[in-house]
Amino acid sequence: MINSDFLSSYIKKERQAKPILIMAHLVLGYPDFKTNHEQVDVMVKAGADIIEMQIPFSEPIADGPVIAKANQLSLARGTKIQDCLDFAQKVTTRHPKKAFIFMSYVNILFMRGIANIISQSEKAGIKGWIVPDLPPEEADVYLAECAKHKISPIFIYAPTHSLARLKTLANYSKGMIYAVARKGITGGKTNFNQELIERLTIYRKIAKKPLAVGFGISQAEDVDFLIGKADIVVIGSKLIEVLDEGGLTALDLFLRKIRGNH
Repeated sequence: MINSDFLSSYIKKERQAKPILIMAHLVLGYPDFKTNHEQVDVMVKAGADIIEMQIPFSEPIADGPVIAKANQLSLARGTKIQDCLDFAQKVTTRHPKKAFIFMSYVNILFMRGIANIISQSEKAGIKGWIVPDLPPEEADVYLAECAKHKISPIFIYAPTHSLARLKTLANYSKGMIYAVARKGITGGKTNFNQELIERLTIYRKIAKKPLAVGFGISQAEDVDFLIGKADIVVIGSKLIEVLDEGGLTALDLFLRKIRGNH
């Protein structure tokens, strides 16, 4: 088995024992890297299956105010791309049985050099990359480097996409498809309703690979709703809010409640 299949193989294996997996998001360098290390330890111990680590960027266009603020404060405190790569190597070594992925924006890849950052990501133990503002038609170098370095490029399904577009994205995406539960940016309210069920049913048929759902997941009831309709729930803004309000203890309790019987 080649490593480019690691993510889907890992997800399928974990799904045999769990009705749905949890992908926990954090912004690197926020509030600081020391806390990030503790965050990851808490996330892993509390039952997160995939850790999505965001390399901060000054204009995170897909992110709502909570994550955008975390990006800004991280950068203001001097976070550099190399800091994020070094951090990744430490946590993937510390938690070798978990899957870690990077998320950021295309300018970060261009700043570092696509070949350079993908190569370093592989060395740091990263298994996947999400770049929301990079369409596959403009991603030849990125896709080639991901294939070369056995990293899964993960593309995003949006409610505005046509069936043809969904099929195109499925053809390029490896490891999983990330479906956003609603229009707009992260952190807002999502209506978990029949319309979403119908959309996710279409997504699963077209994607033919593990389906992750994010945007607006903030409580155990949201996770309950998605069981049987998705393979992974992605929790981002809510985790930052919980950490900000109650610290690592609150983060641990929240994730354990979410994990529950899921």
